[in-house]
Amino acid sequence: MRKTLVYVGWAVFILVIWLMAKEVMAEGCDSTTNSNCIETNSNTNSTVNSNLKSETTVKSPPPSAMSPSINNSNSDLCTVGVSGAVQTQILGFSAGVTTRDMNCERLKNAKVLYDMGMKVAAVSVLCQDKRVFESMMNAGTPCPYDGLVGTPAKEAWKNNPHLIPGAKTGKKEEWSEDTKSTATGAGAVGGLLLALLLIL
Repeated sequence: MRKTLVYVGWAVFILVIWLMAKEVMAEGCDSTTNSNCIETNSNTNSTVNSNLKSETTVKSPPPSAMSPSINNSNSDLCTVGVSGAVQTQILGFSAGVTTRDMNCERLKNAKVLYDMGMKVAAVSVLCQDKRVFESMMNAGTPCPYDGLVGTPAKEAWKNNPHLIPGAKTGKKEEWSEDTKSTATGAGAVGGLLLALLLIL
């Protein structure tokens, strides 16, 4: 009997729940009066206009023009290294050259001749320098002239003054190959510098 009461209790409980649910459902939404209605409207209207303009300007100088290093550490060479560089915002230029030291060569040649026992030839090489020539004349020991030494050499120099080193003969002096190449290089570098200045 107890079981029957439990079953009846459960049946009554389910019936009550069912009736309540039916009541709630019966009170549902009335579309004409909109009572007890839940209405959800969701409208999304999205417009995205994106216009991106990016401009980057980098102003930096070009890498530096490095002048070349010219090594003349050998003491037996009579050359001098010269180098330089020019740098602007647009362009860089560097150059280097070695030039011969003619007086150094003259001294080395005279020393070699003297060491070989050719003293007159060594003095003759030194006499190609105007200063040495004048010093020898002032000392009363003129430079050798075509194998002549002493007083005959002095007379030969007086008879041929156009052969004296540094003498002005009225004739235009010609440039040596070294002087020509140096002048050409200096002209080219000067022209480049002028062009750079005109560009800026």
